Amino acid sequence: MTQRHAETMTRDYFESLFRSSADPWRLDSSEYESEKRAATIAALGGRTYDRAWEVGCARGALTAQLAPHCRRLIATDISAAALDAARERLRGCDQVRFRNAAFPGEEISGDFDLILLSEIVYYLDDADIGRAAEHIISALRPGGDVLLVHWTGETDYPNSGDDAVTRLHRALGNRDAVVKARRTDAYRLDHWRCA
Repeated sequence: MTQRHAETMTRDYFESLFRSSADPWRLDSSEYESEKRAATIAALGGRTYDRAWEVGCARGALTAQLAPHCRRLIATDISAAALDAARERLRGCDQVRFRNAAFPGEEISGDFDLILLSEIVYYLDDADIGRAAEHIISALRPGGDVLLVHWTGETDYPNSGDDAVTRLHRALGNRDAVVKARRTDAYRLDHWRCA
């Protein structure tokens, strides 16, 4: 079994990944990523969101597919290098705004009706998962959606995909109801609606 990092993965960790490789997780080329993006968009059920926030947009592969479902979309990432690539990919997509920010450490103004965390929460230690829940609660409109997608394989991140989702769900208390839960051999998709 791989030894896990004890603390939230740092800005330097992600910046190094994106500066050393144009596509560190093969976001644009792997079948896994393509299938996961399609499942993520399908989970929206064709809904158009007024104001959405994608946490950890990386190079914008999912952002490009999410944008048509949003009147306004804030896409954040901890890596400036990743954001440069995302901005280039979505040039001319006027409803998308980008911001270099660490989650949950840097506040993003609330009133979102969708918060998307794709392959994000397992990079956080337990204390930051608690802070993430607080931030979600303050940033999400009543009846807003939280959509999570996490790889379920072995990693050295602070949490496994399953543990991260369980801990975030617990930290949200009774404020969320499960809309959809899907599990494949490689990832899990969790769609919650907050009261």
